[in-house]
Amino acid sequence: MVTGAVGSVGSVPRLVVAAPASGSGKTTVATGLMAAWSARGMAVSPHKVGPDYIDPGYHALATGRVGRNLDAYLCGAELVAPLFAHGARGCDIAVVEGVMGLFDGASGEGELASTAQVAKLLRAPVVLVVDASAQARSVAALVHGFVSFDPEVRVGGVILNKVASDRHEAVLREALEATGVPVLGVLRRGAVVETPSRHLGLVPVAERAADAVAAVEAMGAMVAEGCDLAGLVALASSAGPLVGAAWDADEALVSSPPPPLPFPSLGAAPPDPPVGPGGPRPQTPDGLGVAATPVKAAGSTVIALAGGAAFSFSYAEHAELLTAAGAEVVTFDPLRDEELPEGTSGVVIGGGFPEVYASELSANEALRRQIAELAASGTPVAAECAGLLYLCRELDGMPMCGVLDASARMSERLMLGYRDAVAVSDGVLAVAGTRMRGHEFHRTVVEPGAGASPAWGVRVPERRVEGFVEGGVHASYLHTHWASAPGVARRFVERCRTS
Repeated sequence: MVTGAVGSVGSVPRLVVAAPASGSGKTTVATGLMAAWSARGMAVSPHKVGPDYIDPGYHALATGRVGRNLDAYLCGAELVAPLFAHGARGCDIAVVEGVMGLFDGASGEGELASTAQVAKLLRAPVVLVVDASAQARSVAALVHGFVSFDPEVRVGGVILNKVASDRHEAVLREALEATGVPVLGVLRRGAVVETPSRHLGLVPVAERAADAVAAVEAMGAMVAEGCDLAGLVALASSAGPLVGAAWDADEALVSSPPPPLPFPSLGAAPPDPPVGPGGPRPQTPDGLGVAATPVKAAGSTVIALAGGAAFSFSYAEHAELLTAAGAEVVTFDPLRDEELPEGTSGVVIGGGFPEVYASELSANEALRRQIAELAASGTPVAAECAGLLYLCRELDGMPMCGVLDASARMSERLMLGYRDAVAVSDGVLAVAGTRMRGHEFHRTVVEPGAGASPAWGVRVPERRVEGFVEGGVHASYLHTHWASAPGVARRFVERCRTS
């Protein structure tokens, strides 16, 4: 096993799998590498650039470890390496799957949140997956462009995907000799792995069960046959050392305020930050500065975390922060469980696809009624996107929990993108004026889009308020990453303990 200095995981071999564009085969190659190396007894740390929840599910299936996201927009560039090191503890190698094209990131923000930025922050070499199905010698010009565009990004190899024949492969290899970039793999055009998609991308692992296992095994076999695994390990081993400590949930609760973010003006100035003896301090989501010590009251606060096929979107760091703040996190499945975990004093419902399971969720009347009663009693409930839909009165005409006087339905319009947001109302997650970054990813509409006390104000794609803060309920379309603002978890646990 290869390990780095204690806490830094600085010498773990690591490789970023990138591509010129979406649809080139990154997920197949990245997941296949994870599966192939895992099958050979290596402990593989899986990572995904960006906010995506679906690919990390396949990564987790391939490696037996939690798939973790690395997002410089949501968490700040300064947390990318610490979060990577947190996930890579005890591993022999790490694979980071990129997002979109290598240099694509947050719209209008330069390299921010791009695969290239993450590769630089991790000092990791890049292997470029190229769809060669419709080109020959031109592949050299394409690869040369990506190699030379940013000298700080080191493209150390190419994997050619959708190659038609031995002759096609020979032409591509000959062309690439002039670039000096080695070909570390060739995948043939006929090798297709069944990975079904729908309105928001790949179907999540939680919904495919045995089919997903078979798909991951097929990816591993295909990559093992077509790629130079030893050469890719050697490339990963050339990564530069990382300096600094790994992210830790307990320490984050003590010392990590949110990163400084631009205030999205909605016609009013932001509140002044709290002032202490040492002068102004960065505003934390609880509005009280940074806690002196983490709260610990093991077993006293049960937080029910929605899971299962309908609610499979959640960042692992959320549960880790809730646990570090003193909660006992227990997963429940709204499709199967008719009751919340015993002693539930707070509920967290993240993202997923309730629209696909609307009839089954509606049929679980006992659980819907219990959640509605808990919410009415003031019990804290935090809901993001899918959770927001579940709390509505109805979804596509099917009765839901009825916590919110709103209806939800499918829509043709895709809402996708990063958001700068400010909390409009005091709630169980944040006080008014708290600044956060998040993202939206859905094809649904909630009417009305905001309650009398909205959750967030955003300015992209248009200035608006959205979401609901009602009693102990905080529900919104916005997905946030609590590692960027650990006070969110601390505040929520405290409200669960005292409500």
